[in-house]
Amino acid sequence: MKTSLTGKLFLSMILGMGLCLSGNAQLLKKLGKRAQRAAERTVERRVDQETSKKTDEVLDSILEPGQKGQQMPPETDGSNEGSSRENQGGNDGSPSPGASEGAPKTIQVYSKFDYVPGDKPLFYDDFGNDFIGDFPSKWNTNAGGEVVTLGDSSQKWLGLKSGYSIFYIPNAPQLPEEYTIEFDIATVGLDRNTSSTSRLAVMLSNDEKFGDGSNFAIAELPFCQYSPIGITVRNRINGKQEIRSTIKADLRDEVLDYPHISIAVNKQRFRLWVNEVKYIDVPQLVAGGAVLNTLKFHANNFKDGKEQVFIANLKIAEGGVDLRRKLIAEGKISTNGILFDSGSANIKPESMGIIRQIYQVLQQDANINLKIVGHTDSDGSDEANLELSKNRADAVKKALVGVYGVDSGRLTTEGKGELEPVAENSSPEGKAQNRRVEFIKQ
Repeated sequence: MKTSLTGKLFLSMILGMGLCLSGNAQLLKKLGKRAQRAAERTVERRVDQETSKKTDEVLDSILEPGQKGQQMPPETDGSNEGSSRENQGGNDGSPSPGASEGAPKTIQVYSKFDYVPGDKPLFYDDFGNDFIGDFPSKWNTNAGGEVVTLGDSSQKWLGLKSGYSIFYIPNAPQLPEEYTIEFDIATVGLDRNTSSTSRLAVMLSNDEKFGDGSNFAIAELPFCQYSPIGITVRNRINGKQEIRSTIKADLRDEVLDYPHISIAVNKQRFRLWVNEVKYIDVPQLVAGGAVLNTLKFHANNFKDGKEQVFIANLKIAEGGVDLRRKLIAEGKISTNGILFDSGSANIKPESMGIIRQIYQVLQQDANINLKIVGHTDSDGSDEANLELSKNRADAVKKALVGVYGVDSGRLTTEGKGELEPVAENSSPEGKAQNRRVEFIKQ
């Protein structure tokens, strides 16, 4: 029986560490199985990536006629452009490390990401005004939870208590017919013993407290590690369940590596992305008429004291405006949907949906030149914010040039720091509105 290359490397690594093989036969057997599983997962990912590549080529020829033969610029490694989140710890109570070593989160990976966030912020919470150990002041629950930090990062997270607990925002503005939702996820303690029923449910409901309501739409994200458990979507319209379906999805690697969740609701249509991949697109999941006015979270079947799920950076925005048409018609757009790592000019790759739309405008009309203007909130000194805003505008230009092949001569940049706020800097929502990028036709 041949030993796989991965298994040989695993064995060589253990020998080099000086382990006594004779006394650790059982351990080696377990490690061999893990190596085999890792190899199988790697092959699966590579096949999926190749399939996606071929599918994209076909879709491009259909959706973008006239572009046949034009290739995207060659990919770079993106080493200085992706998210700076650190992978820390493991199953000892620290954040789970990422398992997708062959697919780093870079803006290159997100170059075909088609999610565009809403342009009018309705609610934002990074728990910046809450004390560690407290339940966040803007939220409500029938169970418990607390604000924490993970590892050495200053980022605050809300730990969700597992069970029949509901977490929701009682004072958030009523949800309109078209809006977007975004948040980040972190996990602790997941392993191959994590239950196949361990899930985080995201619910839109017409019940304003802890009930399901007569109308709801739910997406359940799986956290099982021993088997690929799909995403379940279900709804209720006027007291009657119309849809219950499980969409095939292997999220075992993603849930270990701080995934970003994006949701778009356009009247009855419900779409959901995990990182750059769209998994759900149901045309009539949501009850019509904007009756689902409450957003709720429900964590279920995580082992108490061992496994936990956290969320952060929740953003709800009214949306649906096509930025491409607005830029062409009005000659100027402003968006706070291009996100950066805190205090830096590193573009978060999930922002690429907007940058891709800007590229499409420039591609359509070769006579358009743009000025890119960066703005910040008031945190930090005037001088630092002025420099940061210019660096962020430069980063957007770099993405348009490096990822999409836009001629750099068509783009100029400027930074205005905190000099032109559009909202008060006294709240997280106001600061989120002030952190924005403008595109102005020249």
